[in-house]
Amino acid sequence: MSTTDPILLNIDGAIATVTFNRPGRRNAITFAMWNHLQRLLVDLKDNPAVRAIVFRGAGGEAFSAGADISEFATHRNNAGKATLYNAAFDAAMDMAEAVGKPTLCLIEGACVGGGCEFSTACDIRIASDTARMGVPIARLGLPIAYREMRRMVRLIGHAKTMELLLTAAIIPAAEAHAIGLVNHVVATEEVEAFTYDMANKIAALAPVVHRVHKEILHTVLEHPALEGLTPAHQALAVSPYETEDFQEGWRAFLEKRPPQFQGR
Repeated sequence: MSTTDPILLNIDGAIATVTFNRPGRRNAITFAMWNHLQRLLVDLKDNPAVRAIVFRGAGGEAFSAGADISEFATHRNNAGKATLYNAAFDAAMDMAEAVGKPTLCLIEGACVGGGCEFSTACDIRIASDTARMGVPIARLGLPIAYREMRRMVRLIGHAKTMELLLTAAIIPAAEAHAIGLVNHVVATEEVEAFTYDMANKIAALAPVVHRVHKEILHTVLEHPALEGLTPAHQALAVSPYETEDFQEGWRAFLEKRPPQFQGR
């Protein structure tokens, strides 16, 4: 992978870092990048060595400014093309949710439009104190679609979602934290260390349980009354008891030593 590629992947131990790498364009994401991102996440899902994934933007000035507007004339200039574009966009975000491994966003600078929407598909968002977030697409005359709306409403509620969309506001990190759009706000000079420290702590825990928790959360969000759960749903909640990691976990606790989880 060249350092000039628009998406970079670096795997260091159990942590994969995916970097949006177009700093001269504020890491705006092209149609091809959404397709590439989906394929990359499929590979990371299948890589047993990877136990957590960090997303970030190159250059420190932006996580991502969202979709590359210069492509609108070719990829989104009518409803038919927009449908194809949205399919690629949704596929990348759906795969971020389905990757089965904890996902963290390290957010510096601007995280707006599709960049902000992508962050809502991840598990944890950590922002520098100078970050700015929003989905100001009403300025461009286009809407967010159903999946993006659902993610935002689940995360910050319908009232704050509509306020952000209707005003096209770009809000500072402190306000994003107050409404639940980010989990943590950290000083700019400390945000990288904070994010990777959390990622490494997560990666040291039982990966099977992380995957199961993500699946259970998805089921709870889809079926909040927990009615009509299938036998497979019921089995999922007890499946870790059949793993080597469960045996390792309780034995390590009794032996007062750190557990060594193998993901099986």
